[in-house]
This record gives sequence, C-alpha cells and structure tokens, in this order.
Amino acid sequence: MAVVVLALLGPLLVVGCTQPTDAVTASAGSGQAAAASKYVILTFDDGPSPYTAKVLAILHAYGVKATFFELGQNVARYPSLTRRVYLAGNSVQNHTWDHRDLRRVSWTTFKSEVLNTDRVIRAQTGYTPRCLRPPYGAVNSLTYRRAASLGKTVRLWTVDPRDWSRPGTSVIVRRVLANVRNGSVILLHDGGGNRSQTVAALPTILRTLKARGYAFYTTWCG
Repeated sequence: MAVVVLALLGPLLVVGCTQPTDAVTASAGSGQAAAASKYVILTFDDGPSPYTAKVLAILHAYGVKATFFELGQNVARYPSLTRRVYLAGNSVQNHTWDHRDLRRVSWTTFKSEVLNTDRVIRAQTGYTPRCLRPPYGAVNSLTYRRAASLGKTVRLWTVDPRDWSRPGTSVIVRRVLANVRNGSVILLHDGGGNRSQTVAALPTILRTLKARGYAFYTTWCG
C-alpha cells in the first residue's frame, strides 16, 4: 500500500519523484511513439496475485504496457504470473521480498530483501531488475545509497489514487484523471488485497488517457 511521503494534494496523495531519465519503452506502435508529445508510466505494486491476470487482459485489450513492481514472496507463490507479465512485454521490477520499510532494516536485511527478490524474478524472466521501489515510498539518503550499491535506481511515483484503500472505482478513476500530467508515474496495485476496484477502474483510465493523447511507457532503469 502507499503512504504519504512528501505532500498531500487535495484528496490525492502525491509522492515526489524526479522525471524518469532512463530509457523508456512505448506501448504504442513505433510511429505513434515517435510522434507522442505526452506520455505516462503506468505502474502496479505488490503483485503478482490472481488479480494480475485480469490486469494483463485489460492491458492487452488496450494495447498498453506497464511496469510491475513485484514482491519476491508473491513471485515465489505465483511464478507463472511473473513470467506472463514479462512475456507480454511489460517491465518487471523489484519491490522487495515482503514489503518492509527499508529505512528501518539492517544492511544485511536490506540486501536479503532486494537480492532474494532479484533471484526469483530472474528465475522467471532471465532478467535482473534494475529499478527498486521501496515499500510505502519510504526513502532516506541511506536507502538511496544502499540501493545504488546494489546497482538499483529508486523509482517512486507522482500520482497515487490510494486504490489500495478501496475508495470506490469511480474515486480511483477520478483521482488519476484529475492529477495526471505529462510524464506522470501512476501508482496502482495488482496485489496486497482485494483489487477488484482497481481492475474495474483500469479500462476507463486507459481509454480516457488515450483519448487525451497520452502514450504509455515502461521504465527499466537501464
């Protein structure tokens, strides 16, 4: 779930994150991607879970790719879902093993949380994540230094509709659409509890953003 880290903007929690500077991949066709003047990065946290398959089906229907920040313990439980996410062209990245606050753990635990998650993701994808999203968006200078020492780039978000709190499908839609801007990194959840409202909100979010001229990018921190 997400927690306030930097600012409260109306009904929407927004966590500060710099504009992604790493290479990104467009979901649209190459011609559309080259011409796109606006883009967003759609991300999902806390999976995989049984809701991940529903999210994948919707993304496929709209021709959109996303970035999935996965928990190692859930990858171990649903390995085939992680493989499906990756083979569908989405980015699979590291969200730690079991959602601990990385500011409050020892260096040994920090390494275990990150490297064990790398291991199970790599087993399903052949790829070692380069992005790390600390749970709760909880970061400090030590978190950044430790992540960098493991070859990770910290990736947070800029739009958080608090879908994990299950505020209602229409509320999730409204919070995303009212706050999205060019370059926004949108936080949603495909795991960590009942995500039926997130699944229900996703088609309207994708359809509306496409109608507004946004392309969808994934992030790899490469």
